Amino acid sequence: MTVRSQAERLLEQATAMLANGGVASPQNDAELLLSHVTGSPRALVRRASVSEMARRTFLEMIEARARRMPLQHLTGSAAFRYVDLEVGPGVFVPRPETEVMAGWVIDQVAHLEAPVVVELCAGSGAIALSVVHEVPHARVHAVELDEGAFEWAVRNLAGTGVDLRQGDMADAFGDLDGTVDAVVANPPYIPLDAWESVAPEVRDHDPALALWSGEDGLDAMRVVEQVARRLLRSGGVVAAEHADAQGESAPAVFGGAAHEEPWLQVRDHPDLAGRPRFVTARRP
Repeated sequence: MTVRSQAERLLEQATAMLANGGVASPQNDAELLLSHVTGSPRALVRRASVSEMARRTFLEMIEARARRMPLQHLTGSAAFRYVDLEVGPGVFVPRPETEVMAGWVIDQVAHLEAPVVVELCAGSGAIALSVVHEVPHARVHAVELDEGAFEWAVRNLAGTGVDLRQGDMADAFGDLDGTVDAVVANPPYIPLDAWESVAPEVRDHDPALALWSGEDGLDAMRVVEQVARRLLRSGGVVAAEHADAQGESAPAVFGGAAHEEPWLQVRDHPDLAGRPRFVTARRP
């Protein structure tokens, strides 16, 4: 008979607790948390040595995760493209879906001599950090309104050279009008009546300013369109994330905007799962 290690027994117990709590990926989360508390690589975590203190800490984290506290709040970090960010209560946890949009923006500006990039609704600063990491010759600016989220962005962007400002994106960066090569935003886009459909990890822990955006979820998108129009140089590009149900309505914000010269190349793009995820457009 195979003798199971202490770690394996703990993982079995934790996986069951998380499954009962409705966590979508119970085994994955249990392994990540045990790896976190033991310092053992995840691939080897089933044979990890677990001290009594680590055991207690692990089970406390599992209980919190079963109550649907975000995994990243428990570990204190979130991976995004090629960087790691500090996250916790008060800041929107960056999602893998947003990495595709960040990559699109990076591809648009990487070949430019001294590109100027602005991130609106910066949150943790994930996109700004990725841009400055992958395009080190870029001049990157970011703005965040929420005070708690802004403090997390300060931590993540310290020493990077990113010009981080606290304030409303609607009137941010007036000093950059007409000079920006790319504007990127992951604005709030959840309709106010969609409360019940939002996962507890999101609605109970992410800041409200990062989630809700009017009856159709596009109030912030309309502001992004106006601000991008003001900031971008001729030929500059904008990219903005939206909900998967907004694959037609979000591009329509740009395509239907009342300007003498309409936006060019208004297109929608899928995320890693093939769902509609972000709209892009080019300033005429």
